[in-house]
Amino acid sequence: MPKTKNPFNIVVVAQSGRLQYEAVLFAASLRASDPEFSGRLFVAEPQPGPKWDRIPQINDRAARDLLENAFGAEIIPFESRDFGKDYPNGNKIEALEALPKGEPFVFFDTDTLVTGPLSSVPFDFARPAASMKREGTWPELELYGPGYGETWKSLYDKFGLDYQSSLDPNQPDEYWQKYLYFNAGWFFYKCPHAFGARFRQYATQIRDNPPAPLVCQQLYPWLDQIALPLVIHGLGGGRPGPELGGLDGNITCHWRTMPLFFARESDLAVDVLMNITAPNKVKKVIKSYEPFKRFIYQGKGQKARALFDRNNLPRREQMIRNQLKRHKLWMR
Repeated sequence: MPKTKNPFNIVVVAQSGRLQYEAVLFAASLRASDPEFSGRLFVAEPQPGPKWDRIPQINDRAARDLLENAFGAEIIPFESRDFGKDYPNGNKIEALEALPKGEPFVFFDTDTLVTGPLSSVPFDFARPAASMKREGTWPELELYGPGYGETWKSLYDKFGLDYQSSLDPNQPDEYWQKYLYFNAGWFFYKCPHAFGARFRQYATQIRDNPPAPLVCQQLYPWLDQIALPLVIHGLGGGRPGPELGGLDGNITCHWRTMPLFFARESDLAVDVLMNITAPNKVKKVIKSYEPFKRFIYQGKGQKARALFDRNNLPRREQMIRNQLKRHKLWMR
């Protein structure tokens, strides 16, 4: 597969607690799985301010040292103006304006492993897209309430976007996959400032002044995923094509939680994880996060893995979670 012609930036968001240790795994996996990656790896860090009731910055000095000195990450600050503690998912929106303007970027959630040559993915940065590793989590339809079509159309109309061209003609009306909907675990575009400004505008307006069909809808924690398809469609993008199949495939793995990772992800992903966490410099840092210690180093991961057939997994994630909980193998 040909490499993307020009270098691009990668960004994840990290802060105190779980995310700082996930960021270490992401950075370690990028360097191990794509040593020829020539772009910049940014770790965006929210700064203290009125939107936080604590200091949100990375507070493990050893984790910060690993990120910067072992894995070559650039830790950059950003201000939380619209979200913060009330909606931490908004970090991925607000962090974008801290990136270099006009330079193509790919955002990843920190709970992602790079398992192959990311630099070989032929991104078309003029046509944004995002992850299709999602379930029909939003909207949740009420009896006698607005359907999928009315709900989504009200959002496209609110922002002056063409609703009809966003639909998948191969799917039936009122089936959730007909409507543009992504997981916000990865997305990309040619300019983080243009993408971030629109993302911020749409998310805050949906939160503060939603159209009438959304009156009974729960906006949290889905707000980023409600706004994201509108942003991507408005910037001329859409569903990812087969050329991006390695994302959420053999090049990246959005693992979500350690129990889910061991239960359902590929042998390749498990091998990458075990290899990058073997060095003592990594182990002594990430074992501070209890699920990493239990599942990677103390055998709970292999116990979770033994419960499932990766070729015949339960249809819905909740069914996997329930089985893990029954065996006391659920942690986050």
